[in-house]
Amino acid sequence: MRVSNVTVRKRLAIVLLAGILIFFIIDIRLGYVQFALGNLLTDRAKDSWSRNIPFEAKRGEITDRNGVALATNISAPTVYAVPRQIGDTNETAEKLAALLNIPKEKVYKYITQNQSIVRINEGRKISHEKAKEIRAMGLKGVYIAEDSKRHYPFGSYLSHVLGFAGIDNQGLMGLESYYDKELSGKKGSVKFFANAKGQRMEEMADDYQAPVNGLNLKLTIDSKVQTIIERELDNTQAKYNPDGIIAIAMNPNNGEIMAMASRPHFDPANFRNVPQEVFNRNLPVWSSYEPGSTFKIITLAAALEEGKVNLEEDHFHDPGHVEVGGAKLRCWKKGGHGSQSFLEVVQNSCNPGFVELGNRLGKDSLFKYIKDFGFGQKTGIDLQGEGRGILFNLNQVGPVEQATTAFGQGVSVTPIQQVAAVSAAVNGGILYTPYIAKELTDPGNGEVVMKKSPVAKRRVISKETSAKVRAALESVVAQGTGKNAFVESYRVGGKTGTAQKAKDGRYLENNHIVSFIGFAPADDPQLVVYIAVDNPKGTIQFGGTVAAPIVGNIIEDSMHALNVEPRKNQIEKERTWLDTPMVKVPDLVGLTRKELQQQLDNFRLDVSGEGGKVIDQAPSPGTKVKEGSMIRIYMDGGK
Repeated sequence: MRVSNVTVRKRLAIVLLAGILIFFIIDIRLGYVQFALGNLLTDRAKDSWSRNIPFEAKRGEITDRNGVALATNISAPTVYAVPRQIGDTNETAEKLAALLNIPKEKVYKYITQNQSIVRINEGRKISHEKAKEIRAMGLKGVYIAEDSKRHYPFGSYLSHVLGFAGIDNQGLMGLESYYDKELSGKKGSVKFFANAKGQRMEEMADDYQAPVNGLNLKLTIDSKVQTIIERELDNTQAKYNPDGIIAIAMNPNNGEIMAMASRPHFDPANFRNVPQEVFNRNLPVWSSYEPGSTFKIITLAAALEEGKVNLEEDHFHDPGHVEVGGAKLRCWKKGGHGSQSFLEVVQNSCNPGFVELGNRLGKDSLFKYIKDFGFGQKTGIDLQGEGRGILFNLNQVGPVEQATTAFGQGVSVTPIQQVAAVSAAVNGGILYTPYIAKELTDPGNGEVVMKKSPVAKRRVISKETSAKVRAALESVVAQGTGKNAFVESYRVGGKTGTAQKAKDGRYLENNHIVSFIGFAPADDPQLVVYIAVDNPKGTIQFGGTVAAPIVGNIIEDSMHALNVEPRKNQIEKERTWLDTPMVKVPDLVGLTRKELQQQLDNFRLDVSGEGGKVIDQAPSPGTKVKEGSMIRIYMDGGK
């Protein structure tokens, strides 16, 4: 059958159009692949050729409020292997095993794995000397990656607060864990390219992806105060061999933690060599125990705020015990204190007197103030493992429970709760949330990324009541049970505490937690310091005997370290025959050498300069010092 020319032309036209359409579709597809998917496919191809050697980000540093480094990083190289690039596996395994001091068989297993890149775990965070030796061997397929490990320059200093980081630089405890996300940063890498056989493609340049370093963390901690506290805890440990020690120093006006420490402690760099119960418990925020007489500050503040007592005019007779609900509650002083004003009740830490204050308040009012001061709840400090303490349920509080609570027995509180509460009692009446992280900064440009501000929870008592509390507690140190915390030229207030430890529902014999909480200056508190010593050995276990002098030493040195001006309107200390006489430093400016020798029989002199007259002196005139103290004299430049 013959096909007409018209039909042929139609068929050719259809084939031509179909061809054009097919080529058009192919062109569109090629264009799409080249221009739209080109980068993606190239990246995928490169990924299939690439091998990444990771570069760890630099973990953010932790510093004190003045920039002193407390946790930093040191370079620690890590060994990697690319199995397909290794020529002689036996020789490589033998040489690498000798350098890393591990069995050859273990290295052989690493470098014969069917993986693109392998980390030699025994070659993690090695010394630079060891890394240099490995590089010098020139082993094909063996690489040294830049890595780092955490370094704590002061060892066990502030250990429970800082915590520690693991081998992968991840925060595991303390602030290292609490702020791990901010401190960690983001890993970088060096990327090189290899063919299907795993051989390096020398014609393709390496890609370097810089790591993003973690943020730096600045604390509220003052290393000067922290150092003073660490020293005192070491001395206390050596002197009394206690079961434990707790110390906190806080700025009462904003909640900033200036220092925090406890014993036993540990070196964060060697935490694996320490029992878990040591590094896993930051005692100042975790531990919970009966506070003893330091808790009387809360009862005192509540009674003053409610107008239930006039410390100067109201009197109380203490026979040595008080009968409450069929129970006999005794005073610490056998036979009692007799007739005394309520100011003397505070000075003498008289239990029956505080039972009376609790009765005047009533259980509802007493427990309201206890809760308002923050007991029975977490303070909210930015540290792990904070405890709540234990209070009686109000519907279970009878006359005995009310009485014992009034003088600090039968309740359980944490050290940080006590510091926050007493700070509120003496700072003008405001309860602040304690905090220890001050700000986070970008290590590159120093820009502040996060800054914490003080958080005032509530007003608990009035300014007027707070002033009365300060005055009463200053008299405790000058004339009461806290005399051993007295610091000449600085007005110190505070309260002793001696609490029996309980086990299996019974109080232990001769096993107490002795404590003291103090603040200074009493007219304008800048620092609150709490010390608790658990079962000190070889001494009378009283807070005034053991803990008070420790707080006195800490406050005296801290006031100088913080450049707090001395006070001259100080309550005179009630002295005993054991106290060294105190004398005022005279004004020596203008005196000649001969006049100095004639007038200063009760001082030792340290003279600087060759001149004939005094132009300056330290301490300044009017300062009280112990008889026989050293006075530094500066002479003029003349002859």
